[in-house]
This record gives sequence, structure tokens and C-alpha cells, in this order.
Amino acid sequence: MLGIDIGSKSIKVIELIKSGTVWSLKSSGAVGYAGVSPDKATLDSDYTAVSEVLKKIITQIGVSSKDVNISLPEALVFTRVIKFPLLTDEEVASAVKWEAEQYIPIPVADAVVQYTILERNQSLASVSVLLVAAPKAVVEKYAKVVKLAGLTPISAETELTALARSLSPTKGVTLLLDLGSSATDMSIVKDLNTVFTRSIPVAGEAFTRAVSQSLGIEAIQAEEYKKTYGLSPDQLEGKVKKALEPIFRVIIDEIKKAIHFYQTDEGGDVPTAIIITGGASVMPDIVPFLTENLNIETIVGNPFGKINLDPETAKTLVPYSSIYGTAVGLAMRDET
Repeated sequence: MLGIDIGSKSIKVIELIKSGTVWSLKSSGAVGYAGVSPDKATLDSDYTAVSEVLKKIITQIGVSSKDVNISLPEALVFTRVIKFPLLTDEEVASAVKWEAEQYIPIPVADAVVQYTILERNQSLASVSVLLVAAPKAVVEKYAKVVKLAGLTPISAETELTALARSLSPTKGVTLLLDLGSSATDMSIVKDLNTVFTRSIPVAGEAFTRAVSQSLGIEAIQAEEYKKTYGLSPDQLEGKVKKALEPIFRVIIDEIKKAIHFYQTDEGGDVPTAIIITGGASVMPDIVPFLTENLNIETIVGNPFGKINLDPETAKTLVPYSSIYGTAVGLAMRDET
């Protein structure tokens, strides 16, 4: 299966082959682009420009599959855990159909609505359901780009749902933190099921601006400083760390709020680990910084941990693993 993650600045492509229960990598690639991202596209030329970049990368890496799973930006998707009485599967389907309107901020007729039954609690006589709704217009925009590249979109899901598949352990509660370029997305995942999500417009670009303004340097140089010195207290007299800390405080506060909500409103457990991914996750000293401030073990996610890779490919891909989590999770989506 083919997974394609079209971000705000880059496209990541992963093709996997499944034999029994084992996934193996067939092809992979990533490419940056400077055009308008699909969610902001309005002109045919916008879609064509992105699709041409996509066409080029799939040709270069030798993709053979035409069927593709695509991701949608977390900030444009509405996700909510709702509780019903202890209903049957058929009754849940009917209840979601009739009650979805009150849980999403757009008319149901204008949305693509999906749901997953998370848990049946016999003692509380309730069933927890994850409701996910995306504007049809957004789904159609991403599907259009893929179709123009000669591919067939099979499914669309949120980036965090795909990340849970590639990064989260099979059992237990973890918190995923995706530090992208324009947003930081987080989710709490229990036994591979996403049970809580939040997206905040604070991420890589904000980090770069903070360094640029604090040190009085151009954005290009600030980007390099961020990548080179990160949250190290010893490098460059800790000046970059000092510039980044206020932004990270916002993210840390949001993480604490998310965990508190999950504990109090959902009766959930505290995550045993925080798994970070995305471009900004490779900044120096980010792992000890988050571990210390949240008092929860923090690790950098490895999206290829569940995939068979030959040693040479692994050596090439591992340095870039932080950007491939969503694409790997999309390619792992198994409809059978």
C-alpha cells in the first residue's frame, strides 16, 4: 500500500508490501515544494503545481501501486470522544448518524464523518466512541492533487491517526507529539486507539522566529541555530535555549492540560511515555528538556520500528525518520 503525507512544505511517500503480518519497505522518498498547500488551494494551477511535484517523486522512487491512503491536516479535522449508553454496534452507528450534528461545528451534509468504537465499559454501562469529521471540501482538495498525479485515493485520515499506527506500542497509554512546521499536534493513544487530540498553531516556524528575534539574526541563520544548538544549555551560552523556552512552555502547558482532561473527564491513565516526531523533534536536548519538565519519559519516535528494512536502507533512512511517521502509518493502513 502507498501512503502519501502532503504537508505544508513537503511531500513524503512510503510504499509498503505486506506478507502475512510483516510489513516490508518497497520505496520511499520526500521532496520539498514552495507552492500553495492543498488545503489553501483555490486555483487549478495550485493543484497542478503540487501534483507535478508528487508525480516527480513517485517516478523517481519507482512507486508501483496506484492506490493511496492520504492524510489530512489535524487543525482542519474535528475529533471528539463521545459516550453513549451500552449500545450494540448497529445502535452506535445509528446514534452517531443522528447525533453527529451537535458534536461538529459544520453541517453534517458538508462533512465526511467516521467513527471508531474505543471501549465498552460494563460497570459504567457506556460505550466510548471516537468521532472524526472533516469538511468534504478539504478531503476533495487533497484527493484532487492525488488524482492529478495519476493515483487513486482509497482513504483519508488524520495525521495523528496514522502516527498512532506507526509509532505507538500495541498496548498501553502514550502521548504523541508531532512538532511540524506550522502546528504542533498531540494525541493520547491507548492500545493503538487515538482517544484525545489537540492541535495548536505553535511549532517549527515559531521556534525559528523566536531565535531570529531574540538573537537579532536572519530567519535562515536562525533556522540553522535552532537545528544545531536547540535546547542545549551549554551551546552558544544557552542563548538559543533561552529564546526557545517561552514557546516550549506553551506546548508543555497544553500537554499538561491534555493529560489532566484525559484523567479527569475520561478516567484515563497518565501516559507512560511521550513519543515525539516531526521536523523539530530532532533539536539537540529536546528529549531531556521535555522529560524534566513533564516528568514523563520522552523518546524520539521510530516509524520504521514495525517495518522490515535492509541494513543499507536503514542506514539511509534513519537520519530522516522524524519526517516519515505519518506516511508510514498511512501505508500500514490495512483494509483487509
